[in-house]
Amino acid sequence: MSLATTSLTVPSDEELLQRFASGERAALEELFRRYRQPAYRVAFRLLGHEADALDAVQEGFVKALTHLAGFQGRSSFKTWLLRVVSNAALDLGRQRGRRETLTLEGELGHPQLLTGDESGFSMEQADLRVLLDRALDTLSDVQRQTFVLYADAELTYREIAEVMGASIGTVMSRLFYARQKLKAFFSERTVS
Repeated sequence: MSLATTSLTVPSDEELLQRFASGERAALEELFRRYRQPAYRVAFRLLGHEADALDAVQEGFVKALTHLAGFQGRSSFKTWLLRVVSNAALDLGRQRGRRETLTLEGELGHPQLLTGDESGFSMEQADLRVLLDRALDTLSDVQRQTFVLYADAELTYREIAEVMGASIGTVMSRLFYARQKLKAFFSERTVS
């Protein structure tokens, strides 16, 4: 028996949405499972605090579920969902006030949320994560959101433009200036 005949096909987001519309609740659960990690990474990078990020993801998923009928398929489901979660994170950040500092305990508190080998990363890598979070704090909200959607959610320029309701040129400009600020932040901290 060949591998081609034994492999299972993974349903597309569109297929899962159609199944959910037909009453199959597990299809929506699969979509949320599929995008739980990218949604958490985006929320965490926007908020800088684990508990707030978890709250934002939960709030975003609830909003997505209650507004699913409004999803018209003009963008991918992933893009739409990350827009909802991103907006929920920004709203929550404004409500609670952006946290000034991160603790290493908070960063490492829930390794099940991390993927791959991240749960066993070294102190040096943890220090780098904290430094990156501080660097991201130097960006404006729109620059941070743009950079996070590009770097953590791995969205294309077009997808970021859809999420943020901006032109591709604006996305490119925001990324350029975000990279410049991050480069300046890190160059100030390098040892000569």
